[in-house]
Amino acid sequence: MLADYHIHCMFSDDSWYAPERVAEDAFRLNLDEICFTDHVDYGVKPDVEDITSARVMEGARVVNVDYAAYFPCIAELREQWAGRLAIRTGLEFGVQTHTIDQFDALWDAWGSELDFTLLSIHQVGDAEFWTGDFQRGRTQDEYNHAYYQELYDVTTSFEHWSVLAHLDLIKRYDPVGAQDFPAHRDLIAATLEHVIAQGKGIELNTSSFRYGLVDLQPAREILSLYRDLGGTIITVGSDSHEPSHLGAYLRHCQHELAALGFEGHCTYDRMEPTFHRWDFA
Repeated sequence: MLADYHIHCMFSDDSWYAPERVAEDAFRLNLDEICFTDHVDYGVKPDVEDITSARVMEGARVVNVDYAAYFPCIAELREQWAGRLAIRTGLEFGVQTHTIDQFDALWDAWGSELDFTLLSIHQVGDAEFWTGDFQRGRTQDEYNHAYYQELYDVTTSFEHWSVLAHLDLIKRYDPVGAQDFPAHRDLIAATLEHVIAQGKGIELNTSSFRYGLVDLQPAREILSLYRDLGGTIITVGSDSHEPSHLGAYLRHCQHELAALGFEGHCTYDRMEPTFHRWDFA
Protein backbone atom coordinates (compact mmCIF):
# COMPACT_ATOMS: atom_id res chain seq x y z
CA MET A 1 0.00 0.00 0.00
CA LEU A 2 1.26 3.48 -0.88
CA ALA A 3 -0.08 6.34 1.22
CA ASP A 4 1.30 9.88 1.17
CA TYR A 5 0.42 11.48 4.50
CA HIS A 6 2.04 14.90 4.19
CA ILE A 7 0.66 16.93 1.29
CA HIS A 8 0.26 20.69 0.86
CA CYS A 9 -1.90 22.39 -1.71
CA MET A 10 -2.97 25.95 -2.47
CA PHE A 11 -4.64 26.26 0.94
CA SER A 12 -1.11 26.47 2.37
CA ASP A 13 0.61 29.83 2.03
CA ASP A 14 3.68 28.17 0.48
CA SER A 15 1.99 26.16 -2.28
CA TRP A 16 0.04 26.84 -5.48
CA TYR A 17 -0.84 23.14 -6.10
CA ALA A 18 -4.59 22.81 -6.81
CA PRO A 19 -6.18 20.03 -4.71
CA GLU A 20 -7.99 18.67 -7.76
CA ARG A 21 -4.67 18.23 -9.53
CA VAL A 22 -3.14 16.63 -6.44
CA ALA A 23 -5.81 13.94 -6.60
CA GLU A 24 -5.33 13.45 -10.33
CA ASP A 25 -1.56 13.17 -9.95
CA ALA A 26 -1.85 10.80 -6.99
CA PHE A 27 -4.09 8.50 -9.01
CA ARG A 28 -1.68 8.63 -11.96
CA LEU A 29 1.17 7.70 -9.58
CA ASN A 30 -0.79 4.66 -8.36
CA LEU A 31 -1.07 5.93 -4.81
CA ASP A 32 -3.72 4.20 -2.73
CA GLU A 33 -4.35 6.97 -0.23
CA ILE A 34 -3.43 10.61 0.35
CA CYS A 35 -3.94 13.04 3.20
CA PHE A 36 -3.96 16.81 2.78
CA THR A 37 -2.09 18.49 5.65
CA ASP A 38 -2.08 22.22 4.99
CA HIS A 39 -0.28 24.69 7.22
CA VAL A 40 -1.53 26.38 10.37
CA ASP A 41 1.11 28.43 12.20
CA TYR A 42 -0.37 30.72 14.83
CA GLY A 43 2.06 33.31 16.14
CA VAL A 44 3.50 34.05 12.71
CA LYS A 45 0.29 33.86 10.65
CA PRO A 46 -3.25 35.05 11.40
CA ASP A 47 -6.45 33.43 10.20
CA VAL A 48 -8.09 34.77 7.07
CA GLU A 49 -10.54 36.81 9.16
CA ASP A 50 -7.56 38.94 10.28
CA ILE A 51 -5.87 39.09 6.88
CA THR A 52 -5.14 42.80 7.14
CA SER A 53 -2.69 42.07 9.97
CA ALA A 54 -0.79 39.46 7.94
CA ARG A 55 2.68 40.11 6.59
CA VAL A 56 3.11 40.32 2.83
CA MET A 57 5.47 37.99 0.96
CA GLU A 58 5.86 38.04 -2.83
CA GLY A 59 2.80 40.24 -3.09
CA ALA A 60 0.47 38.02 -1.06
CA ARG A 61 -0.77 38.05 2.52
CA VAL A 62 0.55 35.10 4.56
CA VAL A 63 -2.35 33.51 6.44
CA ASN A 64 -3.44 30.17 7.83
CA VAL A 65 -5.80 27.76 6.06
CA ASP A 66 -9.19 29.15 5.09
CA TYR A 67 -11.06 26.47 7.04
CA ALA A 68 -14.52 27.37 5.73
CA ALA A 69 -13.34 26.72 2.16
CA TYR A 70 -10.80 23.96 2.84
CA PHE A 71 -12.95 21.35 4.53
CA PRO A 72 -15.79 21.38 1.95
CA CYS A 73 -13.23 21.24 -0.87
CA ILE A 74 -11.54 18.12 0.50
CA ALA A 75 -14.90 16.52 1.33
CA GLU A 76 -16.03 17.02 -2.28
CA LEU A 77 -12.81 15.50 -3.59
CA ARG A 78 -13.27 12.50 -1.32
CA GLU A 79 -16.68 11.84 -2.85
CA GLN A 80 -15.44 12.33 -6.42
CA TRP A 81 -12.61 9.83 -5.98
CA ALA A 82 -14.42 7.26 -3.85
CA GLY A 83 -13.46 3.74 -4.90
CA ARG A 84 -10.40 4.91 -6.84
CA LEU A 85 -8.32 6.95 -4.38
CA ALA A 86 -8.81 7.29 -0.63
CA ILE A 87 -8.57 10.93 0.43
CA ARG A 88 -8.23 12.04 4.05
CA THR A 89 -8.52 15.47 5.61
CA GLY A 90 -5.68 16.73 7.78
CA LEU A 91 -3.81 19.81 8.91
CA GLU A 92 -0.22 20.45 9.88
CA PHE A 93 -0.22 22.22 13.23
CA GLY A 94 2.90 24.36 13.65
CA VAL A 95 2.49 24.70 17.41
CA GLN A 96 4.49 26.78 19.89
CA THR A 97 4.05 26.73 23.64
CA HIS A 98 2.49 30.20 23.58
CA THR A 99 0.01 29.30 20.80
CA ILE A 100 -1.46 26.14 22.33
CA ASP A 101 -4.67 27.95 23.38
CA GLN A 102 -5.26 29.04 19.78
CA PHE A 103 -4.87 25.48 18.54
CA ASP A 104 -7.22 24.21 21.24
CA ALA A 105 -9.80 26.73 20.02
CA LEU A 106 -9.21 25.63 16.42
CA TRP A 107 -9.79 22.03 17.44
CA ASP A 108 -13.02 22.93 19.25
CA ALA A 109 -14.27 24.68 16.10
CA TRP A 110 -13.13 22.26 13.39
CA GLY A 111 -11.82 19.05 14.97
CA SER A 112 -14.84 17.02 13.86
CA GLU A 113 -13.74 17.55 10.25
CA LEU A 114 -10.30 16.03 10.70
CA ASP A 115 -8.94 12.56 10.07
CA PHE A 116 -5.34 13.35 10.93
CA THR A 117 -3.08 16.07 12.32
CA LEU A 118 0.66 16.50 12.07
CA LEU A 119 2.36 18.21 15.01
CA SER A 120 5.33 20.31 13.90
CA ILE A 121 7.67 22.82 15.44
CA HIS A 122 8.41 25.35 12.69
CA GLN A 123 9.46 28.25 14.91
CA VAL A 124 10.15 29.03 18.58
CA GLY A 125 9.13 32.34 20.10
CA ASP A 126 7.84 33.29 16.63
CA ALA A 127 11.42 33.12 15.29
CA GLU A 128 11.53 31.14 12.05
CA PHE A 129 14.08 28.40 11.33
CA TRP A 130 14.04 28.72 7.54
CA THR A 131 15.05 32.39 7.68
CA GLY A 132 17.79 31.76 10.25
CA ASP A 133 16.16 34.16 12.73
CA PHE A 134 15.92 31.47 15.41
CA GLN A 135 19.53 30.31 15.05
CA ARG A 136 21.03 33.81 14.90
CA GLY A 137 22.91 34.77 18.07
CA ARG A 138 22.89 31.21 19.44
CA THR A 139 25.50 28.47 19.36
CA GLN A 140 24.66 25.24 17.57
CA ASP A 141 24.13 23.49 20.90
CA GLU A 142 21.90 26.29 22.15
CA TYR A 143 19.51 26.39 19.18
CA ASN A 144 19.34 22.62 18.94
CA HIS A 145 18.58 22.28 22.65
CA ALA A 146 15.98 25.06 22.49
CA TYR A 147 14.30 23.32 19.54
CA TYR A 148 14.11 19.91 21.23
CA GLN A 149 12.97 21.48 24.49
CA GLU A 150 10.12 23.24 22.67
CA LEU A 151 9.24 19.97 20.93
CA TYR A 152 9.05 18.20 24.28
CA ASP A 153 7.08 20.98 25.96
CA VAL A 154 4.51 21.19 23.16
CA THR A 155 4.20 17.42 22.83
CA THR A 156 3.47 17.02 26.53
CA SER A 157 1.11 20.03 26.77
CA PHE A 158 -1.01 19.75 23.63
CA GLU A 159 -3.15 16.72 22.81
CA HIS A 160 -4.91 17.24 19.48
CA TRP A 161 -2.44 15.57 17.13
CA SER A 162 -1.74 12.22 15.51
CA VAL A 163 1.99 12.04 14.75
CA LEU A 164 5.09 14.19 15.13
CA ALA A 165 6.24 15.47 11.75
CA HIS A 166 9.93 15.64 10.75
CA LEU A 167 10.85 15.67 14.44
CA ASP A 168 14.49 16.63 13.85
CA LEU A 169 13.49 19.47 11.51
CA ILE A 170 16.11 21.83 12.95
CA LYS A 171 18.87 19.95 11.09
CA ARG A 172 17.29 20.98 7.77
CA TYR A 173 18.12 24.60 8.60
CA ASP A 174 21.34 24.18 10.57
CA PRO A 175 23.93 26.51 9.00
CA VAL A 176 26.85 24.38 10.21
CA GLY A 177 25.39 20.94 9.52
CA ALA A 178 23.34 18.52 11.61
CA GLN A 179 24.49 18.14 15.22
CA ASP A 180 25.36 14.64 16.43
CA PHE A 181 22.34 12.77 17.80
CA PRO A 182 23.80 11.92 21.26
CA ALA A 183 23.91 15.60 22.21
CA HIS A 184 20.14 15.63 22.77
CA ARG A 185 19.33 11.93 23.06
CA ASP A 186 17.77 12.12 26.53
CA LEU A 187 15.38 14.91 25.57
CA ILE A 188 14.42 13.14 22.35
CA ALA A 189 13.90 9.87 24.24
CA ALA A 190 11.65 11.59 26.78
CA THR A 191 9.58 13.03 23.94
CA LEU A 192 9.28 9.65 22.23
CA GLU A 193 8.30 7.95 25.48
CA HIS A 194 5.43 10.40 25.81
CA VAL A 195 4.42 9.86 22.18
CA ILE A 196 4.20 6.11 22.75
CA ALA A 197 2.41 6.40 26.11
CA GLN A 198 -0.26 8.59 24.50
CA GLY A 199 -0.88 6.15 21.65
CA LYS A 200 0.46 8.57 19.08
CA GLY A 201 3.20 8.21 16.48
CA ILE A 202 5.90 9.81 14.36
CA GLU A 203 6.39 10.51 10.68
CA LEU A 204 9.13 9.53 8.25
CA ASN A 205 9.36 12.57 5.99
CA THR A 206 10.75 11.72 2.56
CA SER A 207 11.79 15.30 1.77
CA SER A 208 15.21 14.50 3.27
CA PHE A 209 16.19 13.44 -0.26
CA ARG A 210 14.86 16.65 -1.76
CA TYR A 211 16.81 18.75 0.74
CA GLY A 212 19.99 16.74 0.26
CA LEU A 213 20.25 15.65 3.90
CA VAL A 214 22.80 12.99 4.73
CA ASP A 215 20.30 10.90 6.71
CA LEU A 216 16.59 10.22 6.82
CA GLN A 217 14.24 12.60 8.60
CA PRO A 218 14.09 11.78 11.38
CA ALA A 219 17.53 10.21 11.41
CA ARG A 220 17.94 6.44 11.55
CA GLU A 221 19.22 6.70 15.11
CA ILE A 222 15.97 8.40 16.17
CA LEU A 223 13.86 5.89 14.27
CA SER A 224 15.75 3.02 15.92
CA LEU A 225 15.32 4.62 19.34
CA TYR A 226 11.57 4.96 18.72
CA ARG A 227 11.41 1.28 17.75
CA ASP A 228 13.47 0.20 20.76
CA LEU A 229 11.19 2.13 23.09
CA GLY A 230 8.21 0.24 21.68
CA GLY A 231 6.98 2.68 19.05
CA THR A 232 5.02 1.16 16.17
CA ILE A 233 2.80 3.95 14.81
CA ILE A 234 4.50 5.61 11.87
CA THR A 235 3.28 7.42 8.76
CA VAL A 236 5.23 8.23 5.61
CA GLY A 237 4.83 11.55 3.83
CA SER A 238 6.50 13.46 1.03
CA ASP A 239 5.91 16.97 2.44
CA SER A 240 4.73 17.76 -1.06
CA HIS A 241 4.19 21.35 -2.20
CA GLU A 242 4.24 20.80 -5.96
CA PRO A 243 3.79 17.97 -8.48
CA SER A 244 7.42 16.87 -8.52
CA HIS A 245 7.30 16.22 -4.76
CA LEU A 246 4.13 14.13 -4.61
CA GLY A 247 4.66 10.51 -3.63
CA ALA A 248 8.43 10.84 -3.86
CA TYR A 249 10.49 8.02 -2.28
CA LEU A 250 7.49 6.45 -0.51
CA ARG A 251 8.37 2.88 -1.42
CA HIS A 252 12.07 3.44 -0.78
CA CYS A 253 11.30 4.75 2.70
CA GLN A 254 9.02 1.80 3.40
CA HIS A 255 12.00 -0.45 2.70
CA GLU A 256 14.18 1.73 4.95
CA LEU A 257 11.68 1.30 7.77
CA ALA A 258 11.45 -2.44 7.21
CA ALA A 259 15.25 -2.67 7.43
CA LEU A 260 15.07 -0.87 10.78
CA GLY A 261 12.61 -3.44 12.13
CA PHE A 262 9.25 -1.74 11.58
CA GLU A 263 6.52 -4.11 10.40
CA GLY A 264 4.28 -1.62 8.63
CA HIS A 265 2.89 1.89 8.49
CA CYS A 266 -0.34 3.62 9.49
CA THR A 267 -3.13 5.57 7.86
CA TYR A 268 -5.85 7.47 9.72
CA ASP A 269 -9.62 7.85 9.66
CA ARG A 270 -11.33 10.21 12.11
CA MET A 271 -8.10 10.42 14.13
CA GLU A 272 -7.89 6.64 14.55
CA PRO A 273 -4.87 4.78 13.12
CA THR A 274 -5.09 1.70 10.93
CA PHE A 275 -1.99 -0.47 10.70
CA HIS A 276 -0.86 -1.83 7.32
CA ARG A 277 1.81 -4.48 7.17
CA TRP A 278 4.35 -4.17 4.40
CA ASP A 279 3.12 -5.85 1.22
CA PHE A 280 6.47 -6.25 -0.51
CA ALA A 281 8.79 -9.26 -0.42
